[in-house]
This record gives sequence, C-alpha cells and structure tokens, in this order.
Amino acid sequence: MLEVIGAAPGSHSDIDWPAVWKESPERQAVHDHLAELKSTLSAKVTSEPANDAVSFKEFAAPFNVQLYECLVRVFSQYWRTPVYIYSKCALSVLTSLYIGFSFFHAQNSLQGLQNQMFSIFMLMTIFGNLVQQIMPHFCTQRSLYEVRERPSKTYSWQAFMASNILVELPWNTLAAFLIFVCWYYPIGLYQNAEPTGAVHERGALMFLLIWTFLLFTSTFAHMIIAGIELAETGGNLANLFFSLCLVFCGVLATPAEMPGFWIFMYRVSPFTYLVSAMLSTGVSGTDVVCGSVEYLNFNPPSGDTCYQYMSDYMSSYGGYLQNPNATTDCSFCSMDSTDTYLASVGSYYSDAWRNFGFMWIYIIFNICMAVFIYWLARVPKGSRNKSSA
Repeated sequence: MLEVIGAAPGSHSDIDWPAVWKESPERQAVHDHLAELKSTLSAKVTSEPANDAVSFKEFAAPFNVQLYECLVRVFSQYWRTPVYIYSKCALSVLTSLYIGFSFFHAQNSLQGLQNQMFSIFMLMTIFGNLVQQIMPHFCTQRSLYEVRERPSKTYSWQAFMASNILVELPWNTLAAFLIFVCWYYPIGLYQNAEPTGAVHERGALMFLLIWTFLLFTSTFAHMIIAGIELAETGGNLANLFFSLCLVFCGVLATPAEMPGFWIFMYRVSPFTYLVSAMLSTGVSGTDVVCGSVEYLNFNPPSGDTCYQYMSDYMSSYGGYLQNPNATTDCSFCSMDSTDTYLASVGSYYSDAWRNFGFMWIYIIFNICMAVFIYWLARVPKGSRNKSSA
C-alpha cells in the first residue's frame, strides 16, 4: 500500500489521492449511507415513545441470556485451563487413596472405630487445598470482568457471580465420585452396612455427604474471596475459619470436654454435622469385635460364672464376654455395638439425613453471603458514581 501511494522508500506517485477520494463514487456512497442512517434514526426517535422501557435497559440482553452466555464462557475457560482440573482430580484421588489405604479394611475393634473416625477427620483436611485452588482462578476472572466487561455493560455482576459458582458443580461432582471410590471402599465402610441390609442406601448417602462437603468448600471459597483483592489473603482467612470449624467439630474433643465458652463453635461448625453424618453412615449397625489386647481380664467371685457376675453391668452399659460360661479368666469387651460407640461421641444414624439437610443450609448461606459481599465491596454504588462524576 505504501508503494502504491508513493510513501515507501524508492517509490513515487503523481496521483493526488485526497482529490481522487473526494471525486470517487465510493465517497458519495458513504455520504449517502450516512444521510440515510441519520434520517431513519430521526424517524425512529420521533415515532417511538420517550418512555420506552426497552430503550433504557442497562444491558442489551435479559438476565437468563446473560447467565447462559456467561456459563458457556466460564465452562470454556475451565476446559481450556486443564491444570486446574487435573490438580483438583489429582488432589482428590491421591489424598483419598492415601487415607483409604492407611486405614485399609479397618476392623470394628475399639481402636479400629477410632481409626475410622480419624479417616473421616483426615479427609476434611483437603478443604484448605481445594480453597487455594479455586481462589486464584476466581480472582483472574474477576479482574477481567471488572476491567473489561463491567465498564462496557456486557453483562451484570449477578450473572458473573452465578456463573462462577455454578461452574464448579460438575467438577465437584466428579471429584466427589473419585473421593468416594478411592476412600470409601479401601477402608471397608460398606461392610458395616451389610448386617443392616442397607448397603446401597448408606453408600448413596455417603456419596451425597462427600458431594455436599465439596460444594460447601467451593461456595465457602467464593464467599471469602468475593470481597478480598488477593487470593493469598483470602486463602489465609479461609484456613483460619477452617481450622476453627475442624478443631471444634467434636472429634478432637467431645462437647462434654469443651470449655463452656467454646461450645457455641461446636454448634455452628458445619463439620460437626458433616462428620457426625459420615461417621454414623459409615459405622452404624454392626458389632464391635475387640482386639486381643482390648479385652479386660478378671476372675469372678467363687462359684459365679463370668456371665452371672457381669450380667447386670452388661444390661445397663453394654459390652460382651468372650467366655460367658467360664468361672476364671473372664475376658470382657467394654463395647458390643458400634451404635454404643457412636452414642459416646454424640453421633446417631437417625440424624444422618437431617445433618445432610443442614449442609445445604450452609451451602445456601455461603452463596447468599458471596453475592452480598461482592455487592457490598466490589459493585460501584449510585452515590459513588455521582460523586466521581
């Protein structure tokens, strides 16, 4: 092009290009088209009422269209960021396998029940890693939205927040399935449901509980980071709240052992209900079989069998005798049912579905607070716009 107009080195043109343009039919066609646009626009303005609501909408598309387009866009961004997906799946699989095979086929002895409870407690610790995976991804998308899409009125902040929260749903479902398979079966929790005939029901409930744990994690991460600028700051704050919830969930210390002031943390912690539901679903309804070192050995009074001596105690406090008809060297196990163990830590299978419902209350609360915090901290308000103008 530079050679044609004579502007390139070594080239020359005697044509007066501005004059050629002014006399060209193309210039006249452009002016005719501009005149047509001006006349038709004037006619439209005069013919339409001044209070037409459509003409004064903030966004060109309705909210459902905005949400759909944002979901497609964010799904594409996730799909084109395989490192995030691979890291989430790797964390879910490797952590679950490590915990599952650390307590491989845990027995229903006194120590085995403790191991099964701690396997659930340890699974909760991936919360912090999942949060720190989500927050940087959200901050990147929020920066793009606030610099580009929001000033140009492409779509609303409600559609932005909703799409980022909803897009985590399928990936959390996939992660929940991976955790369930790699953690539930190696520990052998399904075997505890066989005496009750509810293997499928309790397996499905355990999957749903793991699913709600991941949904709670993602919505909690969005709630924390919604009004915070840096992902590092949000991660530190989320880990602080997570530590408080986990410490007071009733595993490390039962409610009876907690100081009176801190009992409120036991009541409000979501992990109180989640761990209780997972523990009762995985352990309830089967017999306790003490290990050889867990039996209490004693001799009954002369002339009594082991059963005669311990019958009143067992009827009140449970337990069983390994040799009830013996008259010496009685072997007594202080617990005969896993439900007795669950009662000692305040967990009951009858409350499992109720606790599953409680988790949805926490999830909905996280979503509502995430939207509110983003509106409060990041959305420009009318008064601010007027003052800046």
